Amino acid sequence: MTTIYARVDSPLGELLLVGEVPGGSGAAGGAGVRLRSLSVPGQKGGAVVQDGWQHAPEAFTEITGQLEAYFAGSSTRFDVAFAQGVGTEFQRRVWEVLESIPYGRTVSYGEVAARVGASGAGVRAVGTAIGRNPLLVVRPCHRVIGADGALRGYAGGLERKKLLLGLEGAVG
Repeated sequence: MTTIYARVDSPLGELLLVGEVPGGSGAAGGAGVRLRSLSVPGQKGGAVVQDGWQHAPEAFTEITGQLEAYFAGSSTRFDVAFAQGVGTEFQRRVWEVLESIPYGRTVSYGEVAARVGASGAGVRAVGTAIGRNPLLVVRPCHRVIGADGALRGYAGGLERKKLLLGLEGAVG
């Protein structure tokens, strides 16, 4: 497995895309690329380019196009292959809930906890799992807010969360 990366400009700042390609070669246009991470500058727990990773912007053509369409307001969903084996079983269950939250809608941390069977004290664990989401924007953790409607926690910063929710028409 080869790890590849690219940097892409966006309204959130420069995004770092990290992917995996089976067989050891960069994939032209993105065929076979599985996205492992999408992070923003200064993100808590964000990816950092490692020795041995290959710079391969051409491999991210498809995801870059989808990101551009999303930020332009002409697309409301992503169709991206994700790397397997990332996160704990609990984190993956939480992340599946994130993926089911419709564009332009928000849910509370408590609602996410209830959907994964971790209500009550489990809300804190859900918040931690959401905070460890390695795929900002495409796995929409920005759509999770406090029960009182307040914007709470976002690894990329609350200003970026507000920008994304505003783009989607979820906040004024």
